[in-house]
Amino acid sequence: MNFRPTKSDFRKINGRYQSSVETPVGSAEAGAGDGQSAEAQKRRRRGGFLLPLIVLVAIAAYLDKTGSLPFWPVGMLAQRLVPLLPAPIRVAVESWTAPATPTQNAAEEPPGPGPGGPGGSRRVRPGGNQAVPVLVAKVKTEDVPVTTDAVGTVQALATILVKPQIDGLLLEVGFKEGQFVKKGDVLARLDARTYQAQYDQMVAKKAQDESQLANAMTDLARYEKLATTDYGTRQQADTQKAMVTQLQALVRADQAQIDNARTYLDYTTVRAPIDGRTGIRVVDPGNIVHANDQAGIVVLTEVQPISIIFNLPQQSLKALSAATARGPVDIQVLDADEANVIDRGTLTVIDNQVDPTTGTVRLKATFPNTQSQLWPGQFVNVRVLVETLKDAVVVPSAAVQRGPNGAYVFVVAEDKTARQTPVVIGRQDELRAVVVDGVKPPAEVVTTGFARLIDGTKVTIGTADTSPDATPTKRPDDKRRKAPGQPDTQPTPESQDAPANLPDDAQRRRSAPGQLGPSRRGDATGPAGLGRTSPSQPPDAANTQGILPTTRVR
Repeated sequence: MNFRPTKSDFRKINGRYQSSVETPVGSAEAGAGDGQSAEAQKRRRRGGFLLPLIVLVAIAAYLDKTGSLPFWPVGMLAQRLVPLLPAPIRVAVESWTAPATPTQNAAEEPPGPGPGGPGGSRRVRPGGNQAVPVLVAKVKTEDVPVTTDAVGTVQALATILVKPQIDGLLLEVGFKEGQFVKKGDVLARLDARTYQAQYDQMVAKKAQDESQLANAMTDLARYEKLATTDYGTRQQADTQKAMVTQLQALVRADQAQIDNARTYLDYTTVRAPIDGRTGIRVVDPGNIVHANDQAGIVVLTEVQPISIIFNLPQQSLKALSAATARGPVDIQVLDADEANVIDRGTLTVIDNQVDPTTGTVRLKATFPNTQSQLWPGQFVNVRVLVETLKDAVVVPSAAVQRGPNGAYVFVVAEDKTARQTPVVIGRQDELRAVVVDGVKPPAEVVTTGFARLIDGTKVTIGTADTSPDATPTKRPDDKRRKAPGQPDTQPTPESQDAPANLPDDAQRRRSAPGQLGPSRRGDATGPAGLGRTSPSQPPDAANTQGILPTTRVR
């Protein structure tokens, strides 16, 4: 069949004229067009790029050798590149001499009448009827806790600045820094000699006054007896009675002075007012301390139990009020990664007003803190259990996909086809999603392998080791030419884009972006030997240091 296109049937693409008339299948032109694959075209473009560079390097090296090159750095660079020319020359020659392999497809639609039938071009459908490997999970029912997260500040239930109540010399300290003490334990002792002397003086004064009182009471009894027999005057008896009353008041005053002196004497021994943990000592023994010192001796905090103050939006008040009405509200303290629970406690109080500037309400929770993992002033992640949804239908969060019409999942039918099913999601976190409507147990939903899924696609259920994310699917047209002497092995993902016959220097320049190339000083990866693997380490030891190992292709 002879076919000759006219000039109007050509269009200019990338500076070249290409026929816009569809070539019939079976003609010589169609056979030639089908013989050139994208792989062959790519190799020829690479060869066309390398040949001019090779010629320029050779000319510069020749001019530098003959002394005709005026700019000496270019000559020096050319002399260093000359030993590396055999590898690019071999790549360029192979790119032009390698036979072109026709592009193969997984499945082709049979030709029929019309554009794709006899005499027309073939239409290729990628993928064909090949089953897509996926991972699935069963839809199930379980109790789902509804929680609210916040960031809180740890506060001690009580913070006491221990200070002396009198002035004196600090003789000794009865605690160690960071020690847990009980209420009444001795923390410090002051010089008590002055206060002991005052106390003894008050005791002696009281004894003196009590002696005078006893004598006055004896005289009063004598005068009253004489007054009754008219041997003494009544005035003398009344005067003696007043004297006894004065001495009794003086004795009571002496007792008050004794109590005061005893109090000051007790102040020389500083005791713990609460159960708590001591901090860093402020003053050392041998110093004169005063009652008006601002620093004090030590700070004592009560950390078992301990409290946490945090804020929640005012929209959570309704749910919190309902939760407190049902009983104690459970609260968890999580670590920085929100993966482990540090401690569990209960909600103590909800503040009586909302902050108008932020629209939040303050809450206070109490925790036992038996393992002393919470410290005053620490910022922690708090999770409040508001309610629990009983027998809720849940699916993994990875199974929920989003589209223009909302959320949907791929349900695996009995005939091993994936059916796109719209769902209504109630609550969702990083692990699971509560489905209000759409799927019911014991259906199976796809969790991995969505890239090639459409409604009605055939699927094959695999395991985690054979998931499409872990093992890339080999396409029929994924064929690579093997260089002479190269082992028959598949290239690793890190080295698929690197030519196998380039030297080490060229391979360093082709390192992937963000990946450190091989070092010039040995097997170290990156500067200063980062990621270096010793003979005693396994091949993947560099991964433990957070450095991606560079694959060397020889």
